[in-house]
Amino acid sequence: MSCDAVALVASIWLVSSSPMTGALTPAVAVSAPPASVASEPLFLDIVKRADALKAAIDAWKGKDGPLAGFDAFKAQVDELAKLDMQAHRLLKERGTDGDLKCILRGIAQDLPVRLKEVETAADTRSRDMALKEMFWLLRDNVEVITTPPTATSGT
Repeated sequence: MSCDAVALVASIWLVSSSPMTGALTPAVAVSAPPASVASEPLFLDIVKRADALKAAIDAWKGKDGPLAGFDAFKAQVDELAKLDMQAHRLLKERGTDGDLKCILRGIAQDLPVRLKEVETAADTRSRDMALKEMFWLLRDNVEVITTPPTATSGT
């Protein structure tokens, strides 16, 4: 299922699972939750790398001047983006239903954008804002993998 279709299905599912479900809203059968991937080596590696990058960002907040170790950070972000895309492709090959594959693709695409924002920030305040956005993206990268999956859409 394409990522655009996932959003549509999620919207329909939210409406159908509303507490207001009654005569006007048809009930939808929901299948069992998909298996968690959090313990698989690729996904464990992604979580470990994202956590390490978050720690680097914490060390840079509020600092003026060049960021110590930024070239290594850039390389690590690039590697993480590639791993996120690899995880997306793996889930797609498995035919996995759910949002995780689409979210991982989005993170893989957003990481280089956020990195460029950090790199091109005009001043400390702008850079701190860009670092904050990068931090939240890395946090999302961890949470989407470690949060237990919910029921599939059945489509």
